[in-house]
Amino acid sequence: MKKMRSVFFNRSHLKRFFLLICVLVVFLIGRVLWKKENIHHIFEGNGSLRFHEDLSEGDSNHYLTFKNRQFYLGGKPLTILSGAVHYFRSVPEYWKDRLLKVKACGLNTVETYVPWNVHEPVPGHFDFTGMLDIRKYIKLAQEVGLYVILRPGPYICSEWDFGGLPSWLLADPNMRVRTNYHGYQKAAKSYLSQLLSRVVDLQFSNGGPIIAVQVENEYGSYSNDTNHLTFLRDVLHKNGIIELLVTSDNLDGMNRAPFYKDALPMANFKSLENGLAIFEKIRKLDDNFPLMVLEFWTGWFDHWGHTHKGFEIEKYKSVLEGILHQKSSVNFYMFHGGTNFGFMAGANFFDDYKPDVTSYDYDALLSEDGNVTKKYLATRVMLMELVLKQQGIQSLPQVPPMTPKAGYGSVKVVEYLSWQDMLEAIDNTVLVDEPTWMEMLKFQSGFGQSYGFIVYQKQIARGDNLKLSGFVQDRAQILLDAQQVAMVTWSDRDPSVRIQNQKSLATLDIVVENLGRVNFVRFGSNRLNEQRKGINGTVYLDKSTLQKWKVLPLDFNKDYLSRISSSTHWQEFKSSRDKPRMYKTILKIDNEPKDTFLYMKDWQKGVVFINGFNLGRYWDIGPQRTLYVPAPILKKGDNEVLIFEQHRSASEVRFQSTPILG
Repeated sequence: MKKMRSVFFNRSHLKRFFLLICVLVVFLIGRVLWKKENIHHIFEGNGSLRFHEDLSEGDSNHYLTFKNRQFYLGGKPLTILSGAVHYFRSVPEYWKDRLLKVKACGLNTVETYVPWNVHEPVPGHFDFTGMLDIRKYIKLAQEVGLYVILRPGPYICSEWDFGGLPSWLLADPNMRVRTNYHGYQKAAKSYLSQLLSRVVDLQFSNGGPIIAVQVENEYGSYSNDTNHLTFLRDVLHKNGIIELLVTSDNLDGMNRAPFYKDALPMANFKSLENGLAIFEKIRKLDDNFPLMVLEFWTGWFDHWGHTHKGFEIEKYKSVLEGILHQKSSVNFYMFHGGTNFGFMAGANFFDDYKPDVTSYDYDALLSEDGNVTKKYLATRVMLMELVLKQQGIQSLPQVPPMTPKAGYGSVKVVEYLSWQDMLEAIDNTVLVDEPTWMEMLKFQSGFGQSYGFIVYQKQIARGDNLKLSGFVQDRAQILLDAQQVAMVTWSDRDPSVRIQNQKSLATLDIVVENLGRVNFVRFGSNRLNEQRKGINGTVYLDKSTLQKWKVLPLDFNKDYLSRISSSTHWQEFKSSRDKPRMYKTILKIDNEPKDTFLYMKDWQKGVVFINGFNLGRYWDIGPQRTLYVPAPILKKGDNEVLIFEQHRSASEVRFQSTPILG
């Protein structure tokens, strides 16, 4: 009897246990279905979306997430108000000032690109110091209370030479950038590994300020091969990136290269009409996707020889109001443009090649020198009224003061260095049978040349007509015994010029300037893979082929500048000359240095260096007339100013307190 009761008891409990399991399974299925109706996304290590039931539970507190068109950070709603401020376009001494001005405008985030080409100037040699200390910049952003959106490339566009890609990629004659070509993949993986190892611990999930990371840049405007985006996504994840991945593009780009299952799509535009069309596209992709303009273009950039561009403030305010009424987050591109110091300005090529100017003022909210503008003040008011007050914010930090400016007046040129002596100071030359692109050469360093000027030199006999093969990239000054006899530009195919050399032996110099590699091309174009600079192919004098050339890289690197600064061949300056030369003057400063602007009035075209710092190009075709000189590159006492003038010099330069941009 006891045995029978025991058996009955066990069977009864077994049935109850089985029933309980069935109920639990039904419950879990219901919860899964419910979650699909109430999702908020972050991105897993494998790149696919994952779902979380409650923003206040689990890992979702440690990432930027979203649900029902709303961002959340730490489980709390967040409207991202961001400003683009590129660390590499400003001196480090001013980073904090610019970031504090971002904060004082009512923004909570700063966005920056990362330019591969300056961080890895030659293969395997990386630089993250000084103006390139991105880790310091990101930590400084956190210190002032800002989140960070990181846009590591490898391609960034940004009106930066070659869109941030290193020119040494083009030493490979088969290179296909922004693709899964093995040579490009290998180089991009190496670069991203070096970069990300320096910032991966600064992600929000690790207690840092980085809340989102962009995959490539405007990729659909260039290609429809999303396999390349998948490759880059995997590289980011393998190097420890676990924050929200994003993409940004125009409407055509979004349609052409959809990647929204792996990265949150964001919009780039200046026109509200275009913006609303992109917003509608994003809404249709997923009911939960929040809206964000990753690039709201606050102004525009300038090309040499064209009119100064911008964005009229009333039109700007109208578009911004439209963005905010759409409940969209926004990144102001640019908030502070800064400067394309050195040779880093890029170029566009649509119907014609158009090199960019040195200034990247952009008509942004902060001027090139960091001053608050009317656009800044108007934006501050609009953000407070349309966004911040609804969040319970009633006041903003005080706007930091303007950086002081000085007009140091005119300074006389004191010395010059001849063209021959300039070339004598170059210690890294190569001999070739025929001229070839600067990137394809191998100098003593083992690498080609990236920036500046390249000189193809040959001793020639008498002759009248000089003919080059193909196109010059970008501008060739043809000299006979250091005297200009002809000019050739990028628009001339197989150019032929009269040089009329009557000497039995003369020195021919073809001086080619790289004015900036194209940084943006439209879908289907191969032009990015054609950005090699200099000349390439046979050169003819009358009907004779000229062979055996000496090639000299005039890139004005630090070692070269040091050699010419200390040269014993400087001569007293007496009058202006119409020939390429180096000129020297001294700016004496009695007190603490202040920002100033160098006005190259009556000079024609060239480059300026102050205390070894490359300010960039000047050119009398405008629109830019002054070069920004930040105070931190100056010092109390004597400041050496070196000027490479390619054509016509003047007898003085002027340092003034205000810019002339167009």
